[in-house]
Amino acid sequence: MEKSLTQSLSSGQILVADGATGTMLMDAGLPAGTPPETWNSEQPEQVVRLYQAYLNAGSQIILTNTFGGSRIKLENAGYGDRTVEYNRAAAVLARQAVADRKTAGQLRFVAGDIGPTGEMMEPLGSLTYEKALEVFSEEASALLEGGVDLLWIETMSDLEEARAAVLGAKAALAQRGLDLPVFCSLSFTGRGRTMMGLSARQAAEELWPLGLSAIGANCGKGLDVIEPVLQQMAEVLPGVPLIAKPNAGLPRVVDGQTLYDTPPEAFAEKIEEFTRLGARIVGACCGSNPEYIKAIRARLTG
Repeated sequence: MEKSLTQSLSSGQILVADGATGTMLMDAGLPAGTPPETWNSEQPEQVVRLYQAYLNAGSQIILTNTFGGSRIKLENAGYGDRTVEYNRAAAVLARQAVADRKTAGQLRFVAGDIGPTGEMMEPLGSLTYEKALEVFSEEASALLEGGVDLLWIETMSDLEEARAAVLGAKAALAQRGLDLPVFCSLSFTGRGRTMMGLSARQAAEELWPLGLSAIGANCGKGLDVIEPVLQQMAEVLPGVPLIAKPNAGLPRVVDGQTLYDTPPEAFAEKIEEFTRLGARIVGACCGSNPEYIKAIRARLTG
């Protein structure tokens, strides 16, 4: 499976990932304030249903329900002792969903999702680089045990935290004697910079040499921030697979509900533009659902 993914990336093929996870699970009944990762063990059928919805919509890469699956985040919610269990279970469920949806000639991959810890790195905060490396390696190891095809580090904004996540993932792979792809996408707020002031150009220069297979942007402040990010990264890394997995536009609150301002068809049109700038792994993030993935697939396959 890994060889097929590597070949797909090398050939320049565009792969469609999935969309939002947390809001989809909340719509399915996940109580507010409850970590979505708990449902990997408590409501596995709902998690499989989520994965299947994106696979049915045309996703070729689905991310595990582990965005907040680091021990640090789960400890803050009172579930730290179940870190390995939740991550492993998420991967097993995704593997099951892919097996159930397997179709001859169609590539389907499970990405082990690793999000930020939610803590500030030293010297601005108390999280040390060594601790970050440890927790990311632990999460990556559990995801690998569950059978993922790649590790996808996402929504990063701090260079050192992203570095720790990538090297933690690499350490977990080395420990198991595996050579699977590692992706890294960062969240940008505007002018090609993250909330922590990291530029897309610097991110590409610093992170790609660590052994990534794809790099780019996800989440972030709307669709307009993606173009300069892709341009900067393409200048530094011409020809490498770039990631574009943005939010469904900008959020606005209507009657107490957060809605995003870009409908699926308009979103898919922007995604097509991003592919012309070098995006090879595309999808959607906050505010999206399987309809967005269907629209992307329809747009890209004509």
